[in-house]
Order: sequence, then structure tokens, then C-alpha cells
Amino acid sequence: MSSQRLTQTQKLLQKLSPQQILIMKLLQIPTMELGTRIKEEIMQNPALEEGESHDYEDDINGENINENDDVDTFEDEQGDDDHYDPLDDFDDYLKDDDEDDAAYKYSVNNSSPDDKHYETPITNETTFQDTLMEQLGFRKLDEKKYKIGAYIIGNLDDAGYLSRPINGIADDLLFTQNLDVTEDEVRDVLGIIQDFDPAGVGASNLQECLMIQLRRINEENPSKDCDNAMVIIEKYFDEFTKKHYDKIVTRSEMSDEDFKRALNIILSLNPKPGGSSGTISQNNDYIIPDFTVINNGGELELQLNNRNTPELHVSKDFMSMLKEYSAGKDSPEKREAIAFIKNKIDSANWFIDAIKQRQNTLYVTMKAIMEYQREFFITGDEGKLKPMILKDISDMVGLDISTISRVANSKYVQTAYGTFPLKFFFSEGLVNDEGEEVSTREVKKIVRESVENEDKANPLNDDELTAILKEKGYTIARRTVAKYREQLGIPVARLRKVL
Repeated sequence: MSSQRLTQTQKLLQKLSPQQILIMKLLQIPTMELGTRIKEEIMQNPALEEGESHDYEDDINGENINENDDVDTFEDEQGDDDHYDPLDDFDDYLKDDDEDDAAYKYSVNNSSPDDKHYETPITNETTFQDTLMEQLGFRKLDEKKYKIGAYIIGNLDDAGYLSRPINGIADDLLFTQNLDVTEDEVRDVLGIIQDFDPAGVGASNLQECLMIQLRRINEENPSKDCDNAMVIIEKYFDEFTKKHYDKIVTRSEMSDEDFKRALNIILSLNPKPGGSSGTISQNNDYIIPDFTVINNGGELELQLNNRNTPELHVSKDFMSMLKEYSAGKDSPEKREAIAFIKNKIDSANWFIDAIKQRQNTLYVTMKAIMEYQREFFITGDEGKLKPMILKDISDMVGLDISTISRVANSKYVQTAYGTFPLKFFFSEGLVNDEGEEVSTREVKKIVRESVENEDKANPLNDDELTAILKEKGYTIARRTVAKYREQLGIPVARLRKVL
């Protein structure tokens, strides 16, 4: 006879407050998009207004208008000297996949140190995402599918790929837009986007990108050669990427001529549909730096770009309405009206405080980066960059690593030597033969320059690159050199060979 027992257990659950969610979202927004986000909030909340602030009475009949202490300003919680981090202890909710991704390759725009304008060269051309959003608008989609499509398009990288997994997209929509969607719904909309031009957009990897293009070619003009091309990509993709053509011919039982014709079709495809030429340009052609660092004779000055951050305050009309309703006779209608007004005022206060917290977090984080990489900001010499990881800055400012990561993502700083993404300043470190700690960026620079200057008919393999680095005082394992080469996007020697 089985027995049943009733047990009681305690569980500690972490739940993000509305304030923490709001700050997390605002931290991720670059300056270029902040103005739009603020205007959206003003449109949604009539208690929030733009313009010079006014002094209002905070108390009604001796009582604070906020019923909950949780909605008070962050300054009340943290004090003036502490950097309160609302994202502390919530790593399980806010995982970042790019914390250790230290390889970045960007072009910079030269500018005068006396230039007070934040914008770098601007293009009025249609962006890649604009063309996709235009095509999305032509489809007969309900509001839910349109929002899914817009979110997917916004997550495509510069090459046109969607690296975010389907379940991650579904989770993001629920978390950021309160939109409850299934993975199948996301797949359906992704399939619609993969039918857009240029062919291949929305693929998760190169193999899928090529297959999307081949299927479209075969639908429009079926041929045996295209069928063979799809066989090569679908069944022998690994051999194809390694140029083991003889193995493909043998295993697929194609004739040499059939294989060559199929290969020509594959080589005509676009591996980076997001980078197509024509009137399309990438979003990163238009950058408004979030920070400016000015070198005043060896003294560094940091400026936070507040151009898209207008003065915000709570509506005087809403404050007056709250006083009027609070003074009248009690009734269900009056209580409902008071609750509505208080909710809007509280939301306005939250947003104003969250914007202040965002600006403060951005400033203290960038100031720490500037101080850590002081030699670079003084000289502009990339060789002066010190090894620096997220934890280094986290320890300096007392904020969680996930918060530093969010500040570093999609943010730019303008200097006398160009405009750089914040991630440019993060890299791992190693010790050279003289016992000095140097940035891996310096090692990667040597690898890149060695490959650029190699004999293309006899390219350098990883062993030879390792030997070159050893001659320059960097004793590094071959597998580490291979990792740096891959991070730089440099293929193995066999694939770089030019006959």
C-alpha cells in the first residue's frame, strides 16, 4: 500500500521588477535610437512631458503620492555616492553570449579633435533593413506576425544572417514586447522573410543561405546543374568548404564536367546577401557616437552625448488632477480615476529615473574605460591598448559584468583618432618573452600583417605564423595562433592559395 506525504519546501525565486526591466532595455539602446524610444514613451504616457522641469508639490494632504516605496527614485535607494546596479544578481535572466568575444574589425573615421559635432559621415541611402521592412509591409500580415517579422529583421547581422535561435526570438518577444508567440509562429514568419530579396537573407548559416538561393534558382529555371549544386551543398558541404573537390566527385558519382557546371552555379551565389551592392547601405554607415573623449594637452575630458535626451518631467495637469480627485468625495469611480492617474505618474517617474540611471551608468563605465586605456586615448597608438576584459571595468565601477556588457554593446566613442565601438577596447592578454603583459590585439595585428604580405602562391600555414610570432617575442601555442587567425576571419593556408 503506497503512502502519500505532504512536504513543504522553500524556494528563492528571482523576479525582475518593472524598474529593472526598464533600465536593462534602456542600457542596450544606443544614443541614435534613444530619442525615438523617449518619444514612444511620451506618446504612450500622457503624464510624461518633454521640456524644462517644474517644481511640484510631491505630497497630497501630507502623504506621498506614491503608494509603494518601490516606485521611488533610484537616488532615494542608492545615495549620491554609490553606483546602484539594478541588474546585480540577475545573470540567469540576462545571459550575454558575447562576453568573451574580443575579436572585432572596424574601420574608423578620422576627425579633428576640435570638432564639436558628434555625427560621423552620414548617408541618406536606404538601409538593408529598410528594404526588408518595405517588403514586409507588402505582405498581408496581422499585427502579431508583423511584429515578429520586424523583430527578426532587426536581429539580422550585416551579412543578412539570423544568428539568434528560434526559441531565443520567441523568448525575446515575450520579454521585451510582452508578445506571447510559439516557435512555429516565428518559423512561419522567418520563412516569409527568407522569400524576400536579396535571396539568402534570414539564413542561420552559410549552408542554409546558399540552399535558399539555389532553391529559388531551381524554382525559376529548373536544371540538372542546379540539382547537382544543391546535392553538393546539402550533402557535401564540409568537403566543399575545404575544397576537397575530388572527394565530392567520387562520392557523388558526378562527372567532372557536371561537377564544374554545378560549382560555377555555387560560385555565382552571394554568401553575404546583407552586403549586396547597389543602393543598399549598412546601418553602421550612420553613427552617432554615445561619447566623445577630448585630449586637452594630456588631460582627457569625457563628454556624454545628451543630444537625443530631452528634459523630461511629470505633467502639471496630471498632478493637479490627482489633487482634485483626492480632495473630493470617495466613490468607486473616483478611486478608479485616482488609481489610473497615480499609475501614469508613477510610470513617468520610473522612466525619468531610469533615463538618469542610464546616463549615469554609461558615464561611469566609459570613464573607467578611458582611464584604463589612457595611453591609447592620449596617443592613438593601437599598440598602447592594454589587455582589458569586462570584469576589469566591472571591478572598477562596482557594477555587474552583465551591465558592463550592455553598455559596451552598440555604443561608440569619438576620439581625435576616429570613432570606435566600445568593444574595440576589450581584448585578452598574454605575456611576451620579456615578461610584459600585452594585448592579444597586438598579436592579431602581426598575424594579419603577415598574411597580407605573404606569397599568395605559397601562403603561410599556422606553424609558420607561430614561428613568426616567436621571432617577435611571442611564444604562443599553434592552436592559439589558429584561434586568433579564425577570429580575424582568415581562412587556412590551403584556402588562401592563389594559382
